[in-house]
Amino acid sequence: MMTGNSFIGQIITLYEMVLIIRIVLSWVPHNAYHPAAVFLYRITDPILNPVRRIVPSIGGIDISPIIVFVGLGFIKRALI
Repeated sequence: MMTGNSFIGQIITLYEMVLIIRIVLSWVPHNAYHPAAVFLYRITDPILNPVRRIVPSIGGIDISPIIVFVGLGFIKRALI
């Protein structure tokens, strides 16, 4: 039987995988208007953009995904 906490944990894990894909995509040339890229931006920007407003990039490196990963890790541990 699946509990609510494990379901939320699985959703967070899925979101972490999507963030990793977004990070890797930012390292390679790509078409930002491709439907897959647009989808990734739509589901990750609502979380990344507020963090970017609070923590600016350091030396041109965006650390917002790292902060989001840490936050998601805290949420997963709090639920489990």
